[in-house]
Amino acid sequence: MRVVVVLFTGTGPGKTTAALGIALRALGHRKRVVIVQFIKWWKQTGEYRIAKHLRPQYTIRQFGRKGWIGLRNLTEADRQLALKGLRFAERVLEKNPDVLVLDEINLAVHCGLIKPAELTRLLKRVPRSTVVVLTGRHAPKALMRLADVVVEMVPRKLPRESKPVEGLNF
Repeated sequence: MRVVVVLFTGTGPGKTTAALGIALRALGHRKRVVIVQFIKWWKQTGEYRIAKHLRPQYTIRQFGRKGWIGLRNLTEADRQLALKGLRFAERVLEKNPDVLVLDEINLAVHCGLIKPAELTRLLKRVPRSTVVVLTGRHAPKALMRLADVVVEMVPRKLPRESKPVEGLNF
């Protein structure tokens, strides 16, 4: 069996949600899931808050600068956090997780926080039994070619900001 890489990209919502769906299904089969979130820092999300109830099968770690807003404000601190996340993912692979989600990794590569070669090096170290899920806008073409499954999220209809939908975080 070879590594399976699933990639969710596009301008529409649902990339992280789709990755979490894969994670949830794997957890239902008693598989081990690790989620590494790049750029993200807010710990009040459902996927972060549920971790204490799903341990030890479920691990989530965030590598984003607190209060960070916008791609125009990236600093060397953001790159260092992204690299720290990549190193965490490398260490996690030694434990052979069944599913490894690299949330917002596409955007981290697009913004230069992670070099394509650094991510490729990590992907070459993934155990054959691990499914890898990559999320984020602006997925590089090279990653799309490498992936086994590529899904592009395209918005067709979204709720207006003045009329939020309870429970949906777009």
